[in-house]
Amino acid sequence: MKLNTKYLGIEIRNPIIPAASLLTEDLSNLKKMEDFGAGAVILGSLFEEQVIEEEKALDFFLTQGSESFAEAISYFPSLSDYKSAPEEYLNLIRKAKESLSIPVIASLNGISKGGWIKYAKEMEKAGADAIELNIYFIPTRLNESSEEIERIYIDTVKSVAEQVHIPVAVKVSPYFSSFANMASKLQQSGAKGLVLFNRFYQPDFDIDELDVKPHLELSSSSSLRLALRWISILYDRIDIDFSATNGVHTSQDVVKAIMAGGSSVQVCAALYKNGIEYLRELEKGLNEFAEKKGYQSIDEMKGVLSQRKCPAPEAFERANYIKTLITYKR
Repeated sequence: MKLNTKYLGIEIRNPIIPAASLLTEDLSNLKKMEDFGAGAVILGSLFEEQVIEEEKALDFFLTQGSESFAEAISYFPSLSDYKSAPEEYLNLIRKAKESLSIPVIASLNGISKGGWIKYAKEMEKAGADAIELNIYFIPTRLNESSEEIERIYIDTVKSVAEQVHIPVAVKVSPYFSSFANMASKLQQSGAKGLVLFNRFYQPDFDIDELDVKPHLELSSSSSLRLALRWISILYDRIDIDFSATNGVHTSQDVVKAIMAGGSSVQVCAALYKNGIEYLRELEKGLNEFAEKKGYQSIDEMKGVLSQRKCPAPEAFERANYIKTLITYKR
């Protein structure tokens, strides 16, 4: 079967892409990912805070003695907490493009229209084939309405998309009052792809030390269902590519995401658990399933279980909710 397809209008040799993570910040890992069959790679993120921190550091040396600096800089994590400063990140893009034959997608993580957005253009100049804008934002102000929150997302996406000529994908959370409407607005703002969904990492409490601790649990295949639901609902209704993430652990998960209508999947936790070489197993499983079912290409498989093509479209809506509840057995 032909596994090659397109994501964001870019040719990829298969739909399996390592997601932005610590693994994709290392050039040797990127080469290994290509060797084991990755369709493309998404570099670890450049954070808005990194750009702000570097600019403040530069300002400090230019205006040493300013009393406001020490207080202002304390709001941001130390630059040493991050793997790479902005210029080092751009160098990684250049080196990856020189070393790899597969597409290299840069990742920009932030939530405002500040000067950090200029790095989208710098990423393009460095050779990135596309940019994934990772919007990670938890609204906590009591006086912020849902309309204001949506406007922040839309303005940020529009600002980045206007900076570059390469495609921009947006990684978002599902927590909108009307996600379908928001997806449409993001597409209208210039997004060429939606990555569903961002994980919100919840802190834990240390009740002995009376402290809040970072806490990370890797996803499981069950985590994928929310993305499957929304991709299958929105597929062929808005002109945008979908990539499923957060829960892609097996070749069956890859198949499900494509059948829902996804153009690609992003793999992270599975690589931490099984190693980068596991990419080959995912590709092999996808190919074996397609041949068993008689599919000739990814495009032929894509969207066959979407709401528009499903024999029981009501399963995506309230009917499935009721049926699930009344048929559950211990």
